[in-house]
Amino acid sequence: MNAVGIVVEYNPFHNGHAFHLNASKKAADAEVVIAVMSGNFLQRGEPALVSKWYRTRMALLNGVDIVFELPYRFAVQKAEIFANGAISILDAAGCNAVCFGSESGNLSSFIETIEFLTIQKNQFEENIQRFIETGISYPKAVSHAFHQLTNSESYLDLSKPNNILGIEYIKAIKKQKSSLKALTVARKNADYHDQHFASETIASATSIRKAIFSKKQDQVSIDQFVPIPTKQLLLDYLLKYEGFHQWENYWNYLQFRLLQTSPEELREIYEVEEGLENRLLAAALISGSFHEFMEKIKTKRYTWTRLQRLCVHILTNTKKGQMAGPDDKATYLRLLGMTSKGKEYLNKRKKDLSLPLVSKLSSYKEKEIQLDLKAARIYSLGAANHIAKESMYQEFKQPPILIEKG
Repeated sequence: MNAVGIVVEYNPFHNGHAFHLNASKKAADAEVVIAVMSGNFLQRGEPALVSKWYRTRMALLNGVDIVFELPYRFAVQKAEIFANGAISILDAAGCNAVCFGSESGNLSSFIETIEFLTIQKNQFEENIQRFIETGISYPKAVSHAFHQLTNSESYLDLSKPNNILGIEYIKAIKKQKSSLKALTVARKNADYHDQHFASETIASATSIRKAIFSKKQDQVSIDQFVPIPTKQLLLDYLLKYEGFHQWENYWNYLQFRLLQTSPEELREIYEVEEGLENRLLAAALISGSFHEFMEKIKTKRYTWTRLQRLCVHILTNTKKGQMAGPDDKATYLRLLGMTSKGKEYLNKRKKDLSLPLVSKLSSYKEKEIQLDLKAARIYSLGAANHIAKESMYQEFKQPPILIEKG
């Protein structure tokens, strides 16, 4: 069975995701779609709108056949490490290809850009460092450094997040000597960071979440931007958990962690560096909300995303050395869910999988998975108090979701 891999967060699953999923299956001529999906905390350093179990169900009801979890130590990371972890999982799962969405939609421009940057590596890195020293963020430094090297339109726009991720997927395939074939499809209509609805049927996840959390929620409909299963699952989650997850749900916990931590202890947390601990502690004393806290700690040098990721690591008390490095690969396949076709694929390929298949958490004791368990428990604190306790035990009680399809 020919399988195509996709890397997703589905926060939440929308029509643009459906387009990418179907285009990926067609481009790879695949019978099976395998998704590696971030867990409860995401690459941009945010809690997912709904739990990974609900997002898994969204994926399976909308056309994905197998969902594996991207472990926390890869998921809440910069693009290089995020991509490296995802590719290692898709490779171990026996995928023939990986298909990613991009602003470019042209694979040759990715290859040409990577080859150009390989030749210009030393000058490119010098340019990046020089721009960083001016006080701007790393992503902006990368974009400026690249434009200083070339104005050619045949290369990628490195200011676009999905183009950057695409480069990292291809580099990870090469570094891991994987047989995965890289494919890309152009993102449809909505830009990744769009705050507003860009068309009648396609919207970014960012704009959908903004509508969901709008104070005028009763006047804002997302129905035309999401498939019916997504709408139904969002409503079900709202009824069961009495709200969606956002950073403000966790502000009291983050503030408590900061106020009872010394600067020396804070410096041990992953990504806390260059005196940031003092800035964090000072802002925690005078901030009344997460948004206010972020406004006080942000600088030109540190992006909002980078600081949010750092806040997740403080919240989960994740130390330096616990997270994946640039050369690390996943050590297990955590199965979150499958369709009947996905189950058939796993039954046929189980002996060929190059990593342990984890379907029951209690049967796998390796230390790497403990980070996922801890992150899931802390994520549950974002639900209403009387529900949080039940959610904390879900990791052990919840078997992989099975969606029976004809």
